[in-house]
Amino acid sequence: MVTSSHRKRIWGWFFFDWASQPYNTLLLTFIFAPYVKELLDDGAAAQAAWGYTIGLGGALIALLAPFLGAMADKGGHRLSWVAAFSVLYVLGASGIWLAEPGTTNLTLVLILFGLGLLGMEFATIFTNAMLPDLGEHDEIGRISGSGWAFGYVGGLLSLVIMLLFFAESAAGTTLLGWAPAFGLDAAAREGTRFVGPFTALWYVVFMVPFFLWVRELPGHAHEPLRQAARDAWPELRSTLRQLPSAPSLFAFLGSSMFYRDALNGLYVFGGLYAAGVLGWSVVDTGVFGILAVISAAVFAWIGGRADSRFGPKPVITICVLLLTAICVSMVFVSREALFGVPLAPDSRLPDVAFYALGAAIGAAGGALQSASRTMMCRQGDPERMTQAFGLYALAGKATSFLAPLSIGLVTDLSGSQQMGISPLIGLFLLGLILLHWVKPDGERAACPPSAQSSPAP
Repeated sequence: MVTSSHRKRIWGWFFFDWASQPYNTLLLTFIFAPYVKELLDDGAAAQAAWGYTIGLGGALIALLAPFLGAMADKGGHRLSWVAAFSVLYVLGASGIWLAEPGTTNLTLVLILFGLGLLGMEFATIFTNAMLPDLGEHDEIGRISGSGWAFGYVGGLLSLVIMLLFFAESAAGTTLLGWAPAFGLDAAAREGTRFVGPFTALWYVVFMVPFFLWVRELPGHAHEPLRQAARDAWPELRSTLRQLPSAPSLFAFLGSSMFYRDALNGLYVFGGLYAAGVLGWSVVDTGVFGILAVISAAVFAWIGGRADSRFGPKPVITICVLLLTAICVSMVFVSREALFGVPLAPDSRLPDVAFYALGAAIGAAGGALQSASRTMMCRQGDPERMTQAFGLYALAGKATSFLAPLSIGLVTDLSGSQQMGISPLIGLFLLGLILLHWVKPDGERAACPPSAQSSPAP
């Protein structure tokens, strides 16, 4: 029988995705990233600086995530870890306010942004590890997909609010043609810079249901923190040594390492790429973001249903193939030509093409992330699920420097943003090759049955 408290627990878990999604939607992709290009007034330089920032942040996440996951499995208190990293999230997001035009402290702003990114990624490890406790084996895909879809709706709503009332174009007005709300100074770009405090406030408000409704199930370890820290490293080393003896898990971690790195590259550089190659403003990239997030929400939900029916592996395979084709297409979109066909200077065809590509990125990316989370549940050890998601974070970040740094390097060497995006094609293909050795249920029959289960809402 489904209890009210358990249904609340599922919805509380959903609210983490809703609360944290604006860091990805507003800061990583559609508002702050294009604004960095405006601050530097050079698309290639901005893309390179952005790549170095994300790459260094990813390296720190890769180093620390597995150890933190192992500590949490030994010591428990996953909710306390989420709270601690939430502080970093809020401080980092708030720091975007300091990015004034002509600022000399852009390095400080990017450091603060990186700290917030660490907070979001580490908090996600601990919330993802709760997924197997939320339902039975055949329900996990629907729950994961519904969570991603719910999160994307939150990201969409936050983006719409920013575009309608705050983020200003070069003319100093928002998408509605108004001055930024609350008397914010458009000349000082206060409307666009408000994206940082807005993202922080959004997180604080919408994490309330998470902390009110989510409770850890009985049976999870609760060692003292110091003891858990001492025990975590030996256990993590043992797990890493044994990975080759679990070929399906090993292959999945390798596969996801490459295709998620490439997907993050698309997210991180999509808005910046459009700003540099097509000359889009923050408002233009925001509209692009609305289309991408709508399709992401819809297809995360659809992908979750397909995942529950067919398993996550077919969903992942189709999405990676589609994203590879999208990357190839992006290289051939510019103001001068579309897929090799010369265009008139005032042609809107490149804009239409990029809007369509953005919607496709959102659709494939939403379904891919949801199915990957389910696949990790199927591959991981049920007794060490937080450590498993720590390894999953490691896989997502161990080569996370590859996409941003290779994009930064190729952009620097070629002087072309279009050529700079090409390394993503190879990363997607590597992920697709390794996926061949992944078994649908890993080295075990299925995800462990939950101590308390319910159908997905």
